[in-house]
Amino acid sequence: MDITIHTSFLPHLDPESSLAFYRDVLGFEVRGDVGYEGMRWITVGPAGQPDTGIVLHPPTASPGLTDEEQRVLGELVAKGSYFGVNLATRDVDEAFATVEATGAEVVQEPTDQPYGVRDCAFRDPAGNLIRMQQVG
Repeated sequence: MDITIHTSFLPHLDPESSLAFYRDVLGFEVRGDVGYEGMRWITVGPAGQPDTGIVLHPPTASPGLTDEEQRVLGELVAKGSYFGVNLATRDVDEAFATVEATGAEVVQEPTDQPYGVRDCAFRDPAGNLIRMQQVG
């Protein structure tokens, strides 16, 4: 069996700020930008990895959600306690400095973890937790 990760989903609260973060700060390519009934789904991914992407989506687009469920979901997203993603880089200190210089919310500066990984963490404009781990 040959299985790969193709697409992950992260909610956005403001498509323009999320697009700017993933495209301009992280340097991801924009692979799709679809609008429907005032909402947007934006697919981004790392250059050179056309088969791996993240879909930035409106978190309350599901038609079956009640108003209360939409409110709670929006609060969870804004707190950064709903979704997240782990990214990898060869130089976590350099990547961290680049992201920090843009004013992104820092959660953790680069740290050597006791489980053998050097990583850092920050939040995207929607509050999603983004961890970046050093590899290679």
